[in-house]
Amino acid sequence: MSAVEARAAAGHVVVIGGGIAGLAAAHRLLQRGVRVTVLEASDRVGGKLLPGEIAGARVDLGAESMLARRPEAIALAREVGLDDRLRPPATSTASIWTRGALRPMPKGHVMGVPGSASALAGVLSDEGLARIGRDADLPRTEVGDDVAVGEFVAARLGREVVDRLVEPLLGGVYAGDAYRISMRSAVPQLFEVARTHASLTEGVRGIQARMAAAPQQGGPVFMGIRGGVGQLPLAVAESVRARGGEIVTGAPVTELRRTAGTSAAWRVVAGERVLDADGVVVAVPAPVAAGLLRAEAPAAAAELAGVEYASMALITLAYRRADISLPEGSGFLVPPVDGRTIKASTFASQKWGWIADENPDLLVLRTSVGRYAETEILQRPDTDLVEVSRHDLKEATGLTAAPVETRVTRWDDGLPQYPVGHHARVDRVREHVAKLPGLAVCGAAYDGVGIPACIASAYAAVDALGPLQPLEPLDGHPVRSAPDGAGE
Repeated sequence: MSAVEARAAAGHVVVIGGGIAGLAAAHRLLQRGVRVTVLEASDRVGGKLLPGEIAGARVDLGAESMLARRPEAIALAREVGLDDRLRPPATSTASIWTRGALRPMPKGHVMGVPGSASALAGVLSDEGLARIGRDADLPRTEVGDDVAVGEFVAARLGREVVDRLVEPLLGGVYAGDAYRISMRSAVPQLFEVARTHASLTEGVRGIQARMAAAPQQGGPVFMGIRGGVGQLPLAVAESVRARGGEIVTGAPVTELRRTAGTSAAWRVVAGERVLDADGVVVAVPAPVAAGLLRAEAPAAAAELAGVEYASMALITLAYRRADISLPEGSGFLVPPVDGRTIKASTFASQKWGWIADENPDLLVLRTSVGRYAETEILQRPDTDLVEVSRHDLKEATGLTAAPVETRVTRWDDGLPQYPVGHHARVDRVREHVAKLPGLAVCGAAYDGVGIPACIASAYAAVDALGPLQPLEPLDGHPVRSAPDGAGE
């Protein structure tokens, strides 16, 4: 039997969505001998991973790094031939722009939560440091099934810890509000500590001890790719095609239905294309997934329609290296409590050695603006976003030179929000989807917004499909659940 015949016997899966989750799912399915078609609505693959350039320099215009202490992204990069292009950051030092100055980013904390008050000296006021010390004397704080990170940490250590450190760190990941973000979903290590320890700082010290003893502790926390992590989806897509998979861009899916009277389980409509499939992986943002699932999985669709998103914009600026001098390190975070417009800045040429090597006469940096429910700033034109970025950069670093080129990249509804109870919503979605054989969901809306988490979500979706044998045709019309949401 030829490889093509083997794939035909194993079934055909349509992956809806060509971001990193959808591509990873397609890659895994092809490894298992399944025939795969990927349908992507836009004119490119990659989703929030977007390679680009500025003033001739290759840069990322979306996500720029991968968590290296989870295996999925690094392993996939190696599988698709990027092993020799993996690069750790050239510097691991960073700052926080708070209380009127750039201050070294504290060490000895877990997502901003310290093991002792001394870890945050220099960032917090004397009153804030003293408040941390009361944690050991406080009675246990019950967290129930879930709790907001900011709410719990403020109750144990005071609001200043949240406002000055937890908020900017979490905001850098989710563009969200620490007082709404689920501890169980966003920082599960801390949630376990909250469940099992009376003292939060004592529990954090336990996490730090376990991390110090872990075999991989000596390696980098983050990893990049020479040319930008936007190269990853391109390499995965190339591998998918080389293995016989089909990727179709400019193909928004308008209908997803179970089929009757055919050997295939699903019918997918994308424009004039009608595909019959034994399985479908839905790897698109929650609102799009809700629309696709409304006919066959109304309860799952109702849950997904409730997932909120935050929008943001990245402002990339290129300068002549001879014109400017930046502080050392990879950049800085900005607490919203200080009233600044930008929420972070990355000194890309200092963070990624390959950018500096390829462009010795340029210095590239970028800022980000936009948080959950913060819409006014994102309604401004690109020129205004550049100007407010330059204003804040001048205030933080003294940078006054004019950039030789700027680029603004807008990510409307780019980051799903994980409020308290998010894990239960995800469980309900998967419970409803599991009732329909040959259907699975994956992506940033479920188990984490980082690249490794999205890839892990894709692999879990492939596993959830189970054996892909063409199903027996239905005798009549498919039975549909009543559209009564989570109460079903």
